[in-house]
Formats: sequence, structure tokens, C-alpha cells
Amino acid sequence: MAGRVTVPTYDDDIGRCGKFLREFQGNSSETTTGLEFKYLEQIQEVVNRTRSVIEIQLDDVAEHDADFMVDIQKNTRRYVHLFSSAIDSVAKDLQPAAEVGSETPLDIFIQQRILLAEQAAQAAGEAVNIEARYPPALLRRYNVVFLLPSMDKTASIRNIEARHIGSLVKVEGIVTRATAVKPLMTVATYSCNACDLEVFQEITSPNFMPMHACESQVCKEGRRKGQLQLITRGSKFERFQELKIQEMARHVPTGHIPRSLTVYVRGDGTRIATPGDQITVTGVFLPVPYSGYRAIRAGLLSDTFLEAHHIHKAKKTYQEQTLTDEMREEIEEKAASEEMYDTLSASIAPEIYGHDDIKKALLLLLVGGVSRKLPDGMSIRGDINILLMGDPGVAKSQLLKKVVDLAPRAVYTTGRGSSGVGLTAAVTRDPLTNELILEGGALVMADMGVCCIDEFDKMEEGDRTAIHEVMEQQTISIAKAGITTTLNARSAILAAANPVYGRYNIKKTPTQNINLPDALRSRFDLVFLLLDRPDMEADLRLAQHITYVHANNDFPELTFQPLEKEFVRNYVALAKGTDPYVSPELAEEMALRYAKLREDALSDPNEGHITARMLLAMLRLSTALARLRFSDEVVMDDFEEALRLMESCKASVRDAHDTRQAKRDPTTEIYSILKNIHLKTKNVNVSMEAARNRVVKAGYTEPQLKACIKTYEELNVIFLNTPGTRITFVDGGN
Repeated sequence: MAGRVTVPTYDDDIGRCGKFLREFQGNSSETTTGLEFKYLEQIQEVVNRTRSVIEIQLDDVAEHDADFMVDIQKNTRRYVHLFSSAIDSVAKDLQPAAEVGSETPLDIFIQQRILLAEQAAQAAGEAVNIEARYPPALLRRYNVVFLLPSMDKTASIRNIEARHIGSLVKVEGIVTRATAVKPLMTVATYSCNACDLEVFQEITSPNFMPMHACESQVCKEGRRKGQLQLITRGSKFERFQELKIQEMARHVPTGHIPRSLTVYVRGDGTRIATPGDQITVTGVFLPVPYSGYRAIRAGLLSDTFLEAHHIHKAKKTYQEQTLTDEMREEIEEKAASEEMYDTLSASIAPEIYGHDDIKKALLLLLVGGVSRKLPDGMSIRGDINILLMGDPGVAKSQLLKKVVDLAPRAVYTTGRGSSGVGLTAAVTRDPLTNELILEGGALVMADMGVCCIDEFDKMEEGDRTAIHEVMEQQTISIAKAGITTTLNARSAILAAANPVYGRYNIKKTPTQNINLPDALRSRFDLVFLLLDRPDMEADLRLAQHITYVHANNDFPELTFQPLEKEFVRNYVALAKGTDPYVSPELAEEMALRYAKLREDALSDPNEGHITARMLLAMLRLSTALARLRFSDEVVMDDFEEALRLMESCKASVRDAHDTRQAKRDPTTEIYSILKNIHLKTKNVNVSMEAARNRVVKAGYTEPQLKACIKTYEELNVIFLNTPGTRITFVDGGN
């Protein structure tokens, strides 16, 4: 009949699979140039026990047969079994190499059973059929996975619909939960206690009913009620992990909440992703019926999951990055340049105008100092914590977003939208095992990375105290619901906040503006105070920059060529591998500078309280600068730059106070100084020498002091004696 579609039979599909595996030629790797029998090589490696996963590229299948590729993509689960059967038949014709990979206890168990079966068959004069005796799934030591064509785009979780059931899809998301890796039984082996017959049961669903009664011919003829006992050693297990991925923020429509999807991972795909990772999963979208009491409530509804074939991490951690020789040569060549420090920092956010010192501090935060582990078990953190506090509109949040985009592992959260449990850890119930488990919060998910907290000042005081332990000990101690443990939270914290009055009030001291407890503020290595002060030239350049962006929908041409994000990540990853030390001479100089800073803080009320943590901050910043140079020793220039950054934190505040003092009447200010001396000494007479020293120290001159005395003498408030050595307050200064 014309127009009739020919549906391939089971044998036809097996033949197509075997033909593709035997005949396809291509590059087995990126390094090879000639054509090879790509999949025959993979099967040979499986026979040699050096490979456990056979990856079939659908690009290769499309090159061989385009219709075959479409069939596989639409019905992937079926073709996994078909290709497995075809691989078994191809593997029969291949001989293992002289050196075969290590054997598992299951391999030894099956070899022993085959040997006993051959001996029994030889005594009876019969042939042994291994395939009929053992299920194929028990004998296989590999998994078959498919990879989508390279031209296929990644879909969001929201776009995976019912029409994709059974199909191979590629989904992007953020891992929010990852269970522990546990063994999953795929083939159960039983032994009869009456006739010693071994029975095998393939398990293809999450739940199964174990077999109990023996159905062998021997038990039936002898009318025995043989009971089957599960043999764990003869059963086949594989690694199993459940992931929960959440929709990317950019894929969530306005007014909606992110959707989630469960991912089942088996075999070598486990332990690849951890909570907080941004991953792309290629897998089969399948339904799973509810079981137990949930099935009664659900009725005809069923849940869905993604059976993972391949997981790709969008941003690898510094430890996972593998640098080629060409990358190392390029990094080492550019590292020799004296301008590399400035170029790297400027490349963090080249489109954000200004903030050069802040960008340098953020670069040091990414590199980090050296963590020290003392012989007695005490650890000193090497991660650098930074607080950006300033007026609205100075690009604090944009800088945080840039760091999240650049760091391989980073979590972004806001103060008002975060609770203490959300930052540390929460006790939840595992849907698989129904056990109480700990689910890590933002700080745990940012372990070995960066945690960015915006609107830090909007957090509740009780929630903010939850991060005290994290910022210094870098651990989270939990004692909830019978679970007492300590979680690692080795993350650098980058926080942004507004002053207590919304804008910085220069009439108040920095301590009053910041309004953070000293116990928390001292845990930040650098506290940048950013003021939005009127400045004709700076405001004009900023306005021209902003108007250019809106007029041309692009950023102005930069005076330098920014480095690529991947290059910056590789540079930081290589820099983290160095472990610089501090020489005894430099250590002595650091101690002297710290003691001097403590002394100066007593006479300057704007400095705030300086603790020993500031000395540790100097060491961390200095070692981070040495790492950027790939040096094994911290030099004086590193220490000087660290001190300069610490001083630049308060530069805008000092400038603002200087401007305020310049605008205020010096005569009134000097009189206030004289009045303070009088009130402290409780003496109507003030020494001219003491007054001169205090006035000069406050930034005023001696002529201004004399002008002040003359003005207030005319007002009959004070008078100066004839020698000019004593100032007397009339009526006791009242």
C-alpha cells in the first residue's frame, strides 16, 4: 500500500546498532588526526576492563544514518538496551589484552559458578549456555550513554514538557541538593535452600518485590517448599545518587518561582556535581509512578525525573581545572609584566567606572591568602573577607554580581531574603529514605568559593550572628533534631551594605555609620567606605560614561584590552598553587607596624578599635599579592601594597571629613577645641602651649588660633594674659 511507513523490527534495530558500531570510523579523541574504528576501540577497552562507559555521539550516528539518529533521540531508553545487546555480540569476537583490569568480587563469583557449571556439563556430556544461565545485565561491566548533537540547544526546566517523555534532552540548572551515593541493586541473585538452584531477578524500577518461593522443577517434583535466600555477593550493584536541580534565574519569567527537576545519576556520573554547581545534564526524561500511600493520594498522576547520561559543570573549581602547557606558558609570560596586577584587577569589571582599589581587593579575595594548619590542630583561615559599605548608587551590587560570574564557585544572596538557617544548614527529611538529613545553606554551598551577601545591613540581628563562626573558624556547628555535627564552610565572604542612616553621615564617626558589632566588623579584613560626594570632574566623567552606554547600547572604548574571564580563572587557579612564606625580618616589620597602628588609633577617634585580626589581615593580603607574582616569598613591596589597600578603605571618608572641616568656620572649630580642653581639665585657665598643640594637631594653623582668641576676646568670652602664655575663660566658660 502506497505511503505506508515501515517500522523496523527488533532484529532490524539490533542489526543497525551492530553495523554502526562495527563500521563507523572517526576521530577517537581530539589529539588524533586519522580515522579509526572509534566504537570498536571503546568496546575493546571494555573487554580489557579499562573502560566502564561507552559514549555514543549522536553526531556520529547522524553522519552514519540520519533517520537512525532521530529514532534514538525520540526513544532513547529502548535504544540503550538495543545497543547493549549489540555491544555484547560485538564483544564476543574480541579477545582481551594480556593485562586485564582489576576484577570485582562479583566477577570472581560468576567465574566460579561458570567453572562449576562447565564441570557438571562435562560430566553429563552436555554443552553449557552461559547466556541462558545468567541474565545479560549481570555479565555487563559497562553503561551505554548517548550525547546529543552539538547543534542542539540547552533547554530550561520550564520548557521540558510531556512530549519529551522518553526522549533525550539537555537541561541547564543549579544543583540545590545532592544525596549521598548509595548502592542500587540492578540484578538480585537468590539461592534455594532446598535444591541449591540460583535464581536471578532483573530490577528496572526504584521499587521491587523480592522473590520468596522457588519455582524450579526439582522443588515442584519433590513437592518441596524451597525458600529463596538473597545472595548479596552474587547480586549486582551500581552507584546511585539523586540530584535536585533548580531553574536558572534568567529562565524564570516575571512573577514566577523557579521550577525544580529530580535527576537520577548512576555509575561514573555520581559525585560530579555538588550543591551550588551550575550544570548541564543530558538525559532521558521519564515518568515514575508514586508508591505506597502517596500512590493512593496521587491517583493517576505520576512524577517525572531525568535519567542522567552526561553531566557537564559550567564552571569548574580551581582544583578541577586542568591547564595545558600552552596556557601555562601564556600565564607565566604575562605574569612577568609589572602591569599584570593592574590589568587583572581592571579586568574584573571593566565596564564599571572607577573603583580601582576595590577591584584590586576583589582580585586578592579571589586569590586568597595561605591557610595555616598548626601542629596542634589549630587552623588559621586564608580566605579574605571584604565589606563594601557606602552610599546608594556606587555599584556595590554590580561588583558582587561580577565576582559571582567570575568565581568558579560562588553563591549570591541578599540580607532581607536570607535567614540564619538559609545561610547555614537546615534539617529536612530525605524523600528516598525518609531519614532526617542536613541540607546545606548558602555558606555551605559556597565551600571553597565565594559567598556574596548583598544588603548586609538589612539582615536581622539573630540571622547575622549565624555567620560569626563561619567568618573566622570557617565551620558551621549544628545541633538540631538529634544531629550534632560540624560542616565545612571554607568560603570568602563579600558583603555589601548601606550605612545606618541610608547615606553616610559625615557628622558621625565611621563606627557610628557602620553600626556593626565589633565582633563582626573585625572579622572583615577590608571595610571599604564609599561616599558619593559632589565632584565636578568626576561627576562629569561618570555622567558621560552612563549617557554613552544608553546612547550606543555599548560600553565606551577602554584604554586597555581586558583579559578573558577564562584566562583570569586559569591565572587565579595557578596562583593558588603557590605557598609563599614570610621571612623573619619582614615578620618583625609587620609586628612594629601593627603596634604603631594600635598606638595611633588611641589618638584618632575615627580609626575605631584595632584588634589582632588586623595583623592577620595584613598577612593574608601580603601572601595573596605574593601568589599573584607566583613567588614563594612575601617581600616588602607586598606588605606595603597591603597597607596601602587598608588605608585606601577610608580615603573617601577622610576626604569627606576634610571637606567638611574646610567648609566649617575654623574660628568656631578652634573655640570648640579650647572649650573641650577647659572642660576636661576643669580649670578656667588653659595653657597656650597645650592649646597650640591641640589646634595644630586638628589641622589648623597658629594664625587661625590667634584670630580665634582675638574674636572671642572682643566678645568678652575669653582673654589672653600679657605674656601670651595663658587663656582664661570668663565666668568659668559658662
